Amino acid sequence: MFVLDDTHREIRTLAADFVDTEIVPHARDWDRAETVDLAIVERLGELGFLGLGIAEEFGGTEVDMLSYILVCEELGRGDSAVRGIVSVSLGLVTKSIAAHGTDAQKRQWLPELTAGRALGCFALTEPDSGSDAASLRTKAVRDGDDWVISGEKMFITNGTWAKVALVFARTSAEGGKGITAFLVPTDTPGFTATTIHGKLGLRGQATAALSLDQVRVPDSARLGAVGKGLGIALGALTKGRISVAAGSVGVAQAALDAAVRYSTERTQFGKPIATKQLVQELLADSALDVESARLLTWKAAALVDAGASRDEVQLASSMAKLAASETAVRVSNNCLQVFGGYGFIDEYPMGKYLRDARVLTLYEGTSQLQKLIIGRALTGIDAM
Repeated sequence: MFVLDDTHREIRTLAADFVDTEIVPHARDWDRAETVDLAIVERLGELGFLGLGIAEEFGGTEVDMLSYILVCEELGRGDSAVRGIVSVSLGLVTKSIAAHGTDAQKRQWLPELTAGRALGCFALTEPDSGSDAASLRTKAVRDGDDWVISGEKMFITNGTWAKVALVFARTSAEGGKGITAFLVPTDTPGFTATTIHGKLGLRGQATAALSLDQVRVPDSARLGAVGKGLGIALGALTKGRISVAAGSVGVAQAALDAAVRYSTERTQFGKPIATKQLVQELLADSALDVESARLLTWKAAALVDAGASRDEVQLASSMAKLAASETAVRVSNNCLQVFGGYGFIDEYPMGKYLRDARVLTLYEGTSQLQKLIIGRALTGIDAM
């Protein structure tokens, strides 16, 4: 299960080379500027990284889940902000359209998204609705052949860059069963995206607050059946958590690599600090954490590829996301310790790794939510 074949190795090498030449040299500057160079999106499209797992007729590359996860890990190693662009636009939006869209919706959006000519954003979270997605308040009201959508969304990745927003709105008062999904072009009148500045991490990524004020879309913009939107969202997030886990492994691996290099170059008391037992302990603990998280992540991807049941995939993805995101924080923190005071300034990458890692325990389901999912799977009981 965990031995990569030639195709996997080739994809991994392609992604690693791309990251080392076109992302790593710019990551610090993008972090300082609080934006990436959007030319990177076109390059991601050219290399096929925005179409992994999508049918060739729509510009995609029909590879398995593990291939996609290997790319996400490498992107996370380079810059978690770039990995997030791919995870959201491809993993949450493009794949949702491929799975649930009409032929017309697929023809309209998939070629643009896979080529990097357009990005998508996943508009689920609201100011008062995070983990409890079923309580969202954005409303869509039927008006003849149209829907009129009004509401607010918060912490939306790609929000100010996206050409299409996958918006989840309440179409009836039936709790989770009353939510419907819509594909909303972001240039539609009444749609406004505002960048959220001053983030702790993922500073190069566009994170936005969205406002929808009487946004009118035709019924042909509806993705899936009326009232089935929450299922679309949760299905996307279950697999999306595997890509977050992979990106978390990438951050942790980058921190470990940097700490190993530094420990062999930095001298104290006349010797490299790598000769100190407690430094080696930090590195050894970190290496064990990284490899453990990687294997859980690969297992989750392998279960998807094997056609495992929804419950099996959900449990594996929650375990992978929980373990890998917490690993990213722990390993980044331990490896920063190896750098001492130099780890505290952004001439070195350690602070960025730690800041980027911290949000991984929050979005696409907090660590606490993952524990509840795991506990429910083990006991069959919903905890309160």
